[in-house]
Amino acid sequence: MLCVVKEFTFDAAHNLVEYHGKCEKLHGHTYKLQVMVCGEKDREGMVIDFVELKEIVKKEVLSYLDHAYINEIIPQPSAENIAEWIWERLEPHLNNERCKLSEIRLWETPTSFVIYRK
Repeated sequence: MLCVVKEFTFDAAHNLVEYHGKCEKLHGHTYKLQVMVCGEKDREGMVIDFVELKEIVKKEVLSYLDHAYINEIIPQPSAENIAEWIWERLEPHLNNERCKLSEIRLWETPTSFVIYRK
């Protein structure tokens, strides 16, 4: 089995309503998103074309989250909840006979990230 990984960045604002500390106030991040898809190579020698993966992520995730106030999309937008939301958006498009969504990594800061696997 081979895994294909593509990275993306997006800027967004949020505040954590159910949290008491600095992050309860409105603030923003430049998020880094890593999407991993695993499977077997097709006749072209690819698990998934990087261009296809990029188009799916842009349409299903970045078009909603980039330069957004995430609280309008996800009520309590912790990194964990955002990663789960991303998974739910991508899985229907990256789960077929050829490949399967394997992992989401979402960095909220350069040193803090969450991994989501189902």
